Amino acid sequence: MKQRVIETNVGIQGELNVKAFNEFQRNMRDRGWIETKQVMDSGIQSGHALEVGPGPGYLGLEWLKNTRNTLLTGLEISANMIKVSRKNAQEYGFDSDRVKYEQGNALCMPFDDGQFDAVFTNGSLHEWESPEKVFCEIARVLKPGGRFFISDLRRDASPLIKLFLNMSAEKVMRVGLKTSMHASYTKNELKEIIAHTPLKRANVSATPIGLTVSGMM
Repeated sequence: MKQRVIETNVGIQGELNVKAFNEFQRNMRDRGWIETKQVMDSGIQSGHALEVGPGPGYLGLEWLKNTRNTLLTGLEISANMIKVSRKNAQEYGFDSDRVKYEQGNALCMPFDDGQFDAVFTNGSLHEWESPEKVFCEIARVLKPGGRFFISDLRRDASPLIKLFLNMSAEKVMRVGLKTSMHASYTKNELKEIIAHTPLKRANVSATPIGLTVSGMM
């Protein structure tokens, strides 16, 4: 097992990089590979949800599309990415009354205690400078009984899975996919991190492709 190699803690910056990632995520959505069902199966189906690191926003927007009377706030570190996510929200037909995006760092979320009914995120965990602090922030902004769902790649995925992911990605995204994989965690590493946070009772599970952390406050 190779040691973890940090990829970035400032998100995806620059218009060209953001454009390429938006196209990659749009293709994932069109193939049905966005984790909307997994988020909903975890019990996140109502209320006001926070999406951490939404990128171009497709996961949260698909969640809104498949739920009723729900609200979404996205916390994104990249200003360029926020521009794209807001444009995508308009394409979905959602206005600022139902979805809004704010720029900020998940290490210190600009939200009140107990503000959200749910928190979910996909693919941002490996970019967090201090996962422990982000897990604590997630716990802080959740209401009692609020649910959370966190998913990401796993560094110890099999060579066959890594080959499949590489072949599924556009050529321009393959370098980024590789560095993201190298920056991701193993199940045991993630369990050790969570053990020292308010989410210590969370369910940590592994799939062939990635890891998920889910539970209720």
